Amino acid sequence: MARKKKSGPRYANGNRKVQQKAYNKTRKGLRIRVGANKLRRKLKLKVGDKRDAAHYKGSKTKGRPQSRSANRSRRNSLKIKRKN
Repeated sequence: MARKKKSGPRYANGNRKVQQKAYNKTRKGLRIRVGANKLRRKLKLKVGDKRDAAHYKGSKTKGRPQSRSANRSRRNSLKIKRKN
């Protein structure tokens, strides 16, 4: 059976806007968003800064400023998932 092609506007990272807005309203989405904003304020990073607030592995409250490209790279996300 053929899948129905999804349509609609997207964010730059590929997420669908309608789906992302709904997710951000859920309890889990709200908790993630609040934690990210709190760390950003703690590190004194301004909106539009060249760096992201990167959490240390397993921590929701502690982190470090990191360049956007390093924080969002595919390689970075794979390192966390590996169990070697």
